[in-house]
Amino acid sequence: MRALVTGGAGFIGSHLIDRLISRGDKVVVLDNLTSGKIEFIQGHIDSGLVTLIEGDITIFEDVLNAMNGIDCVFHLAANPDIRLGTKITDTDLKQGTIATYNIVESMRRCEVKKIVFASSSVVYGENAPMPTPENHGPCMPISLYGASKQAGEGLISSWVGTFGLQAWIFRFANIIGHRGTHGVIFDFIHKLKADPSRLEVLGNGLQEKSYMEVGDCVEGILHVMEKSNDSLNLYNLGSHDTASVKRIAEIVVEETNCLDAKIEYTGGDRGWAGDIPRAMLGIDKMLSTGYDVRYSSEEAIRHTAKCLIEEIGL
Repeated sequence: MRALVTGGAGFIGSHLIDRLISRGDKVVVLDNLTSGKIEFIQGHIDSGLVTLIEGDITIFEDVLNAMNGIDCVFHLAANPDIRLGTKITDTDLKQGTIATYNIVESMRRCEVKKIVFASSSVVYGENAPMPTPENHGPCMPISLYGASKQAGEGLISSWVGTFGLQAWIFRFANIIGHRGTHGVIFDFIHKLKADPSRLEVLGNGLQEKSYMEVGDCVEGILHVMEKSNDSLNLYNLGSHDTASVKRIAEIVVEETNCLDAKIEYTGGDRGWAGDIPRAMLGIDKMLSTGYDVRYSSEEAIRHTAKCLIEEIGL
């Protein structure tokens, strides 16, 4: 298979590429390298198994030029910072909704039929039942990032229905692990590196979500693709449990050995505008395919903390 991975130099994308290459696929990466790191995939580029196209998914011509000869698109690229949308409100419109239009329209023109889309649990919005099943609705996201993911799902499903695409849409829990470039664990480690005596935590620390290790996520994607063959396939990907931000802070303090750090909470029930305080995905549909995760939420958090501490050099 010849795959196009948007955002392939990023966190999840680079892990997916490792797995695609290991099974014998050829990969084209479309990435503008604003948040991705070329060193994540440099070895594959040097081997000739990965072709990097430095381009922008918000520019239609860049996407169209990358699409020739592709068998399947893994569309992972998006704005990685949900909070940025509160300051620059067209960020997710451009990098999410419009970019996804560019992908599916380029696929139509180049007669590429298969797409995998990285969506998110945030499409479900607030007050969804926990764990949240795929058929929960209506989905009413409260962040601009969530709105862009929901719009992307709608564009893809409409191209499936109108132009005969086949799609796998995955709503991710919080994906963490080796090579992480943002997120709560990443932020906590950097805060403690700057000041080992205190750790500021946004909100009251009671925010509670499920966390999935990135290797589990990538294996889940490829497994579900093998086991499901409808024209439109929708799956939650997550773990069996949740962890609180308070517990994440405690684990990071332990793993950094900043045992005297005072954990200070800014207060309020969420970290920022658009943050969902409690979320857990129902994964029965994923489990029904025969796939299960290796890590619980807390195990994934501790594993990630160890990896990032080594990478960041604390």
